[in-house]
Amino acid sequence: MKVTIKDIAKLAGVSQATVSKILNNYHDVGQETRKRVLEIMAQEGYRPSQSRLLQDKKTNVVGVVFAGKVNADLTHPVFVEVLNEFKKTIGQLGYDLVLFSNEQFFEEKENYLARCQHFQVDGCLIIAGDQIESSVYELDMSPIPCVGVDIELNGPFSSYVMSDSNSIAAKVVEHLYLNGHRKIGYIGGTNGSLIADSRLSAFQKTLQYYGLPVKEDWIYEGDFFEDSGYKGMHEFLDLEDSPTAVFAVSDLMAIGAMKAVKEKGLSVPEDISIIGCDDILPARYVEPPLTTIRQDKEKMGKMAAHILLDLIKNRIESSTVAVEPELVVRWTTTKVD
Repeated sequence: MKVTIKDIAKLAGVSQATVSKILNNYHDVGQETRKRVLEIMAQEGYRPSQSRLLQDKKTNVVGVVFAGKVNADLTHPVFVEVLNEFKKTIGQLGYDLVLFSNEQFFEEKENYLARCQHFQVDGCLIIAGDQIESSVYELDMSPIPCVGVDIELNGPFSSYVMSDSNSIAAKVVEHLYLNGHRKIGYIGGTNGSLIADSRLSAFQKTLQYYGLPVKEDWIYEGDFFEDSGYKGMHEFLDLEDSPTAVFAVSDLMAIGAMKAVKEKGLSVPEDISIIGCDDILPARYVEPPLTTIRQDKEKMGKMAAHILLDLIKNRIESSTVAVEPELVVRWTTTKVD
């Protein structure tokens, strides 16, 4: 039986007019009421009709949020490629972009929902960093359609796109295992983010699948940037029992790890093999060229654009799309005895 606006109003203990105001982003509804009604919509699977969403008020403008205190902004080589493809695709579909700064992080003015309402965006792309601010999830739970990249969104009009973490781990561990490595270290992202947690979990499960040791000393929490890869590798190399290979979940951390190895007077891959993840442009030009997992950044950007358009047009319900990665073997991994 189809859930109606009348049913939502009854379950929330509010009038149908209040539910209608929330759907249409009116400002004169309290935050607690708004949150309760949106949660009930999500629980009941309520999908308003196109007329209910006021299609005549569409502006053909889409917002872009770089979420998190440590965020993947326009300097990040992975998300620049994703955003470029998103911009190209959404532009071909007839939409312009407005980028929202988060320089007032965690301050009162950092209210993405209010800012999206002010600019009357039809939808929003959210690109994840670490330490996500609460206002991002307020936007996620609003009636504004949102698509996340590498951030889990659970709002009634939200979806998200990410690379398949299980496939990434499987390709990395299989490659190292077949090259004789049985002691594999891991440099990951900050615990608590979707990408960091999912990749670590997938890596540990894959090690167990191959019967390989999962040692806490061989796991280092980084932040996806070069310096943390450098520090993590130094810690591994100082161990009495150090890994023979290391998987860094970003190419930037892998490049930092390579620098640490060289500073120790050792060589990659003769003394230790390294695999990165992302296949950013510098990965093929460092010395030696980096073995890595290629994320299909073009596909992720294009997929995010089409999913967001379908959410705006009310063609689909919330979904999760995992994009298949590819192993690119270069010169930082080798066989061991």
